[in-house]
Amino acid sequence: MVSEPAQPSSGETDQRFFHAVSTAPDATIAAGEVIEQLRKIPEPDLLLLFVSAHHTEEFAAIGKALRESLRPRTIVGTTTRTVIAGSKELERTPGVAVLAARLPGVRLQPFHSASLRHSAARGEAGRMALRELIGTDPSLRATLIFADPFSTPVNQLLPQLNECRAIDRTGRPAGVIVGGVASGGSKAGENALLCNERVTRSGFVGVSISGPIHIDTVVSQGCRPIAENMIITKAKNNIIFELGGRPALEVFRETFESLGDHDRDLLQRGLFLGRVVSEYKDHTGRGDYLIRNVAGVNPENGFIAVQDLVRVGQTVRFHIRDAQTAEEDLDLLLNAQQLHGRPDGVLLITCTGRGSNLFDHRHHDASTIQRAFADTLPAPEHAKGGRLVTPDNAAVPLAGFFAAGELGPVGDQSYLHGHSACAVMFRE
Repeated sequence: MVSEPAQPSSGETDQRFFHAVSTAPDATIAAGEVIEQLRKIPEPDLLLLFVSAHHTEEFAAIGKALRESLRPRTIVGTTTRTVIAGSKELERTPGVAVLAARLPGVRLQPFHSASLRHSAARGEAGRMALRELIGTDPSLRATLIFADPFSTPVNQLLPQLNECRAIDRTGRPAGVIVGGVASGGSKAGENALLCNERVTRSGFVGVSISGPIHIDTVVSQGCRPIAENMIITKAKNNIIFELGGRPALEVFRETFESLGDHDRDLLQRGLFLGRVVSEYKDHTGRGDYLIRNVAGVNPENGFIAVQDLVRVGQTVRFHIRDAQTAEEDLDLLLNAQQLHGRPDGVLLITCTGRGSNLFDHRHHDASTIQRAFADTLPAPEHAKGGRLVTPDNAAVPLAGFFAAGELGPVGDQSYLHGHSACAVMFRE
């Protein structure tokens, strides 16, 4: 059901974002603290709600309290292992985090998979059902999706969503598809998803955002190349037999021998393959590769197995990942975003494998984003109405969650990632 755009009141044309957070172990108290922090927003247009697994059983009650007190047009959310707010990633602690927005003139279409007609349909019938569900049109800016991993085949859903997008006035697919896989539970039925009044333990929920808003995405896959580009010359399904006409494993062994001790040590933790998503570019950089794990090798037959479907003619490159590379990669991508100015709000979806599992300090991704934009805002701007100045000195209103898989674009298509950080930048 489409939520009609709010009409700006006299003198009000700008978008306003706010975040709120509570670490109270009691769900009722946590909801109350979040509501109190957001009292300054009369009837927000959009609430994105993230609740740690500690509060899963009270998720519906938390959502109801926010709806009744704040009266948002749309509220969607998910349970998670870790919530993010401001510059903090609240690992291993109870948490409720909200990103709230006033979006004058912007159209919102919340959805949940239970209302998907012809859910099993393939081809054009399936695309038509998805178009109706998420509301694709040339003015679509983004579709945010939160999915349960045990009941949603995300790797099948994403290609369908990519295909069903309309074409914008530049001739490109309209709207990015971005989101995350719920990480609040370790088995079916343990995650909870929210779409307005509906709470479900399966499927997916989300909201499409259309109209006068600018949305950029940053997808930091945290890898760097260790070899040159190569062409797949023999492959089947997820198996690469030959690279450049030679056995794939032989090519990798040569690459390994050419590395220094530090990079060889990193390879013991995992090898990755980057696939170029657009074969029409003369030069490739960090953002041009879709990173996938190398699942295994066969010394007897000399082939490499990858966690992706590959084909002859694709350009690939070996990659490695470590904390330093992940840090540099996010910094570089945020440097590019600084050219567009400070965002009005940020949704951050980062992998459960990042945080303190990857870095030697907590709050890495959230604090990196805050530092990136701390110097882009002149001091007088901090006092302007609608600009959130928080106790943790966050430069940008930000909230999000740790995901069991991140959905974000590489090129014009969105993919399911692992070990990545996906940030959605909202600007007026």
